[in-house]
Order: sequence, then structure tokens, then C-alpha cells
Amino acid sequence: MKDFIYNIPTKVYFGKDQMGNLGTELSKYGKRVLLTYGGGSIKKTGLYDQAMAEMKKAGLEVFELSGIEPNPRIGSVRKGAEMCKEHNIDVLLAIGGGSTIDATKWIAASACVEHDAWDFFTKGAVVEKALPIVTILTLAATGSEMNFGGVISNPETQDKLAASSQLLFPKASFLNPEVTYTVSKYQTACGSADILSHIFEIYFNAEGSMFMLDSIMEGLMKTVIKYAPIAIAEPENYEARANLMWASSWGISGLIRAVQTCAWSCHPMEHELSAVYDITHGLGLAILTPRWMQYCLDESTVDRYVKLGVNVFGIDASLPPMEIAEKAIEATADFLFNKLGLDDTFTKVGIKEEDFDIMAQKACRKGCIAGFKTLYAEDVKKIYEMCL
Repeated sequence: MKDFIYNIPTKVYFGKDQMGNLGTELSKYGKRVLLTYGGGSIKKTGLYDQAMAEMKKAGLEVFELSGIEPNPRIGSVRKGAEMCKEHNIDVLLAIGGGSTIDATKWIAASACVEHDAWDFFTKGAVVEKALPIVTILTLAATGSEMNFGGVISNPETQDKLAASSQLLFPKASFLNPEVTYTVSKYQTACGSADILSHIFEIYFNAEGSMFMLDSIMEGLMKTVIKYAPIAIAEPENYEARANLMWASSWGISGLIRAVQTCAWSCHPMEHELSAVYDITHGLGLAILTPRWMQYCLDESTVDRYVKLGVNVFGIDASLPPMEIAEKAIEATADFLFNKLGLDDTFTKVGIKEEDFDIMAQKACRKGCIAGFKTLYAEDVKKIYEMCL
């Protein structure tokens, strides 16, 4: 088993009645707050007014950056960094899902440097300082509320890239499942596919794992499989929303990834889809995942599929291993496309074969994806073709 370092410094306020702590948390870091959010749904739900009231009560001065996009753009990061410098911001408050939180992380880092924000993604610029971040989560999906990474898009170059730093962990995150009651069925489905993909990327590990970690991952997967359809059918089911929200946080917080060093596979392949077509990240992952699973299945990898099939989907353990593996892939596809109701092909979402070559090359920008199975550009292209 490999050595690892585990460190999650984010303080989590989970539940219905935690917003009274917001002013206290923000005040630890200063008086001038940059509030970041997306299209304004937080104003319709009342969350904006609630947060503003708490900040006013704490005597905080608030500046606002709205309009942060899904698949957040580098332009929003640049604008936010300029605002931080102009207004001498002490702390950032991100209210939203992963896009808003990811953008806010890189605003926090970019506010402390003179070079362009995109240099963190393309020139190896290291985060040496960052403004503190507090988050209020509105969508269970990316786990960005409790991790140190973020993904940013550059429409000019059609790139979507990830980077991370230990300095970008939120200082505190507020997770109220009630806030997600208004999330649409489609976004709930996409978010659930994203959570499941995070776990799959770690579970399908060629380097071995731990029984304890496998058991946690299998429990998280079963949680998503059980509660996502309930949340879609009953949007105000607190138990379902709470389970999805907490599974989202733990699915990509570092705990279950402790002994993994191989790369993720579906995420870099999907980033090229949303970079070019701006599709919802979770939808792209859903279409890719069963095809990636099928492509990687052989005698050397079958054991992981068997564990998934038996322990998560309840497939008969006495069946031949390859049959269990095929049934596990079928069960995964059934969950994503039938139970969640997501589109199952690139054709249905407008992704064209003519772009496969360049997307596959970019997905393998480091030469290959050294994941569960090593994938080269020609492999990625074949997986894309399986998704048509």
C-alpha cells in the first residue's frame, strides 16, 4: 500500500440552521468581502438576502461579482482578481455550485499576483498566496466546497484546464440541503453523474486500494444510486438531498483517493467536450463513462468490475467474471440514462465527429492519459466514437 498525506482543513457547517455563523466566519479574515455568484437564482430563492443580512449584521462591507458562468471562464477570474485589488478585498464568499466556487478559488489566487490568471494553468505558475474563501453550496456535484482544485475554461483557445493548490481549500463551507430543493431535475441528474464519476475515477485504480477505502467508495456509490432518483422525483426530500450533498463533498475531498497516484480518465476526456461545446460537465461524463468502462475491460482489469458489480449493483457473484463485468457496465448505463434520464449519445447533444481528432489530442496533451488503462489519442478517439 502506498504512503499518503491527508489534510482537509475546511470547516463545514452542515444543516438547516447554520447561516447564523456566516458573519462570524467571514469576520475572522477582515471586513471587506467580495461576494461571487452566477446568474442570479440565489436572489429568487432568498439565499442572497439571507447572506446579505448576516453580513450586514456583522458589519461587513460587501462588493459583488455576478454572472459567473457554468464551465467558468478565465474572463470572470480576471475580472474578480481586478476587483479584489481595486477594493482591497479581505475575504471571498462564493454562493453557488462548483463553477462559482472554482472561479472564486482562482480569483483568490490571482488577486495575489501580477501575472495573468491563465498562467496558473498553462505556464506552471505556482500559488504562493491566496485570499481566504468561504462558500455556500447550492448544488451537489463537484465537491469544490471541500477540496483544493478548480477547473477553468478559456473560450479563446477552447481549453478547459484543471489546477490545484493546498492554499485554495475553502476556510469554511455552508451546506444546507434545503438550498438544493430548487435545483432542476436535469441539474440534479447531471450533478449526481458527476459525483458518481468522481468515485469511479478513483475506484477504478490499477495500483491497488484498501478494503476500507473500497468499502467507503462502494457506500458512496450506493448512496448516489439510491438517492438521486428520489431527489429527482421528490425535490424537497431532505434525506435525499442531504445524502447527495454530503456524498458530493466526500467523493472528491481526498479521503478516498489516499492511495491512488494514477491519473483520472473520463474527466480529461470530458473537459474537451465542454471546452468546445460548453455542455454540462456531468452530462458529458455520463455519456463517456459506460463507453470508457467497456473500452478498458479485459482480463487484466476485470476484477475491479466484478467488485463493482457484486458489491454495488448486487450482481450474482457466482457468475463468470466477464459476465459480471458486462452486467456492471449495463447497470451503470441503466442508472445514468434510464434512472437519471440523461441523454446517452454525443449525437443527441450535438457533439460532432469532425472534432474528435483535436479533442483527443488535447485530452492527451501530456502524451497519454496514464489512468486505469493508459490511453493515447487514438484510444480516446475510439471512445468518443463509441459515444456517437
